[in-house]
Amino acid sequence: MSPIVNGHASSSNAPARGDKYLNAADALSFLEEYPRGDGLSVQELMDSRQNGGLTYNDFLMLPGHINFPASVVSLQSKVTKNIVLNTPFLSSPMDTVTEDRMAIALALHGGLGIIHHNCSPEDQAAMVRRVKKYENGFITDPLCLGPNSTVGDVLEIKAQFGFCGVPITETGKINGKLLGIITGRDVQFQDPQTPIKSVMTTEVITGQAGITLEEANNLLRDSKKGKLPIVDASGNLVSLVARSDLLKNQNYPLASKVPESKQLYCGAAIGTRPGDKDRLKHLVEAGLDVVVLDSSQGNSIFQIEFIKWIKETYPKLDVIAGNVVTREQAAQLIVAGADGLRIGMGSGSICITQEVMAVGRPQGTAVYAVSEFASRFGIPTVADGGIGNIGHIAKALALGASAVMMGGLLAGTTESPGEYFYHEGKRVKVYRGMGSIEAMEHTQRGSASAKGAILGGSDNAATARYFSEADAVKVAQGVSGDVADKGSINKFVPYLYTGLQHSLQDAGVKSVVDLQAASRAGTVRFELRTASAQVEGGVHGLNSYTKRLFA
Repeated sequence: MSPIVNGHASSSNAPARGDKYLNAADALSFLEEYPRGDGLSVQELMDSRQNGGLTYNDFLMLPGHINFPASVVSLQSKVTKNIVLNTPFLSSPMDTVTEDRMAIALALHGGLGIIHHNCSPEDQAAMVRRVKKYENGFITDPLCLGPNSTVGDVLEIKAQFGFCGVPITETGKINGKLLGIITGRDVQFQDPQTPIKSVMTTEVITGQAGITLEEANNLLRDSKKGKLPIVDASGNLVSLVARSDLLKNQNYPLASKVPESKQLYCGAAIGTRPGDKDRLKHLVEAGLDVVVLDSSQGNSIFQIEFIKWIKETYPKLDVIAGNVVTREQAAQLIVAGADGLRIGMGSGSICITQEVMAVGRPQGTAVYAVSEFASRFGIPTVADGGIGNIGHIAKALALGASAVMMGGLLAGTTESPGEYFYHEGKRVKVYRGMGSIEAMEHTQRGSASAKGAILGGSDNAATARYFSEADAVKVAQGVSGDVADKGSINKFVPYLYTGLQHSLQDAGVKSVVDLQAASRAGTVRFELRTASAQVEGGVHGLNSYTKRLFA
């Protein structure tokens, strides 16, 4: 039906003005007859010849139709060709953001922590090992002790790993004959020199090899014990199931786990120097699931050759390569064998690469260009940098990224490395770019893993990342500062998760996969924002206000 204007049919989409109007019931059929939608398709939005490079603040998604609750929105997404996460959140491999505490907490909430490499290979591997041992299904390589070990050995295990329920075997190793188990109650008030065999529990409830994980968990519930050793027909220990994992499964239903082992996913970053081959060996032995090749400019012969070496040496290890911002960069790394790409150059809140080097790309444009290209080859992408709020996450996903990597947004949380201090009356933590002079100087302050220090180890990851080890003068590509205390990510990440669900609901889509499909199809529409529109979209016109993000 055409609109009637002064008695004549009009081909315009403008509302009728005059003495006759369209029937209100025909509004939807009118849209079908004149389907030009409001706003822009993502392709039109990202036409760089017309609009120039865009950041997340330069545009908005237009609302869609809501016919479902936000709680049903799925945020499940691939971050590599082989790894699927329940939450599209990764933490940045920065020494003020991700060590084992952050990696554990983020994985429990469905994301993936990438442990930094501004430390020794042994310290980095120890952090990976702590993440992998935090939660299991069947623990096939449990820590064991022999009967001649002491209470002090148990206390040392508790200090290092946070638990002290340890099976005792004749050999002190897995596959030895089970003699008993030592628990926290057994060693309470005992002299550290006391032999384990005199205090261990010898009457142990066990499961037989071949039992299913569900049957083992039921047996644990019924027995009310903390650990369930699994033994073969000869009484040899073959694996272990922990009651604490049952509680974690209940409290963290979104936890990202390796399907086969039920261990938490863990990632770590390395460079592309010859010494990093030895570092990677330590990490793989610790149980690493995905390695991130950490470079500010990923399209280098060093990274290309390193990817090929990894794929030949560790074919089951997933590799996220980068950083890249153009299709040409991406193509080189895809051909080399990358399982995922990390996008971003100079867009982080503490990064000054674009300012100093005059090289980089606005993040919105970079994410769209690389993701659109990589998707043709089944390679997921991670948008790294420029994420300041939930809206930025939603936009990155709409532009094609499978996940986002966050640095500043997670810095300052309880789980990030470093100690709190007060600056101008505010409780803060240090947050610095890996291209800052402070990171490059890499002052020795002891083991990062043992002391939670923001500096430590033997390798200088910062200079390696920027190809500047041999430079007489260090040119900074980042700054050092501090960020406000955000509290625990056990509250902060659920806020991001729920907020992102509501964002996708407002866009009218039920999942990240649907959002990207609708964006490519032109169903999800976008609008450019002028500077004044950005002001209008924020808090304005108030004398003062309090901004509480969640409760």
